[in-house]
Amino acid sequence: MVKRLLPIVAALALLAGPAAAVNPDEQLADPKLEARALKLSQELRCVVCQNQSIDDSDAELARDLRLILRERIAAGDTDEQAMDHIVSRYGSFVQLRPPLRWDTVLLWFGPVLVLVLGGVGAAVYVRGRSSTAAAVGALNADEEAELARMLDGDKVG
Repeated sequence: MVKRLLPIVAALALLAGPAAAVNPDEQLADPKLEARALKLSQELRCVVCQNQSIDDSDAELARDLRLILRERIAAGDTDEQAMDHIVSRYGSFVQLRPPLRWDTVLLWFGPVLVLVLGGVGAAVYVRGRSSTAAAVGALNADEEAELARMLDGDKVG
């Protein structure tokens, strides 16, 4: 019975991790301000984890960013002002969805560029292999006789 429950308890413990990322002492007293903070923290990347929002991460830097964000909101900053403050300190990389600008073009189109270049490289490679195979062609009569002599010699030896 315990062996059956252990995987279930372990899975529930793993699922509960992100729920505990925002500590109660970080939350704002005003529910409207807290809702704004939660919305904004879902849009900011944890610089340590990189694939999680600061709301989902339990890294110390993510906690610091959550606190800074809540301080700015409690001080009366608009959502845009609070985001701009954090982006000015950590750069556009901290945004999970950075805006499309000249300095973030590589973030948006870099993966597509890598796929296109990989496809072109693969096409050139395949085309080069098929043209080499086509250039070899069939054996002439002398080459066939030489090959037959070599093969017959191998059978005897």
